[in-house]
Amino acid sequence: MLTNEMKGADCTHLFKSAYENRYTWESDFSGYEGRCSWTDGEREIKGSFCLGQDLKATVKEIDDEEMHKAISSQLWEVAIHRVRRSFTQTHGQNTFTYGDTNEIGSEIIVGGKNDGDKYRVKDDVVTMVYRHIHGNLIIILTEDVTNTGNGYLSKSYSSQYLDPISKKDLKGKSFYKDNFIPLGKGGPWVLSSRSIHQESSEGSIINKQVFSFSDLKSLGSKKG
Repeated sequence: MLTNEMKGADCTHLFKSAYENRYTWESDFSGYEGRCSWTDGEREIKGSFCLGQDLKATVKEIDDEEMHKAISSQLWEVAIHRVRRSFTQTHGQNTFTYGDTNEIGSEIIVGGKNDGDKYRVKDDVVTMVYRHIHGNLIIILTEDVTNTGNGYLSKSYSSQYLDPISKKDLKGKSFYKDNFIPLGKGGPWVLSSRSIHQESSEGSIINKQVFSFSDLKSLGSKKG
């Protein structure tokens, strides 16, 4: 439990432990392929895809340019977060000190290269990301995770883009639910479905869309 006496104290060890507890793919990740689909509840689009060892996604059988791009983006976004980089590689030029604590977790204030960013950590999980990226401020809140036995994957979370100066909401808050499955014993774990929606001011679900990935096979399994 974080106490007032700990505020301002170095907490690199706490953040490093949570960072290294995230699930990432092994260096011999060979890529995978399968079927893909998108639906908004009214229409459905189906196709196939291949995500190579280089993390580039190829989507086939989908002529709708917008949906083609949307499915490719989801695959790339998930893959890029599975790349294993050491804590020093990613955060070697940052410092980490304790802030406050609340039900979301212990606040970690970043100094150095990424000064102004913040995180929260609870039970060895990064439960909040508050980062300045490409001129925007993004806040990600994680509510639930999938434990793979070799690190965790965010399962239920929200993301929000804000103007970094005015803190004005730019896109509305999006809510995500991700399901992952392992390809064979021990993985790699890959996305099998992702639902994304926003909520109206009255709290009703709007703009819901679901991306599904099935018949998943590791490209490495083709080798004799």
